[in-house]
Amino acid sequence: MLLLILLAGVLAYFVWRHRSTALSRDCRWRLDRARGAWRCAACGGEIPDEARGAPRICLKNHS
Repeated sequence: MLLLILLAGVLAYFVWRHRSTALSRDCRWRLDRARGAWRCAACGGEIPDEARGAPRICLKNHS
């Protein structure tokens, strides 16, 4: 019974995580403090740092 509850919790976490972010597995955001921006090491996308933490969107398909 405990294993079923644990399994349900893990599945619920995966569903929540999938819906709360739009990042792909290729996203590698790094904070460039000198420029004050987050920069993706994979695609080169850049977002200004707004002190909210790492970005939750992927810019790979955006131009």
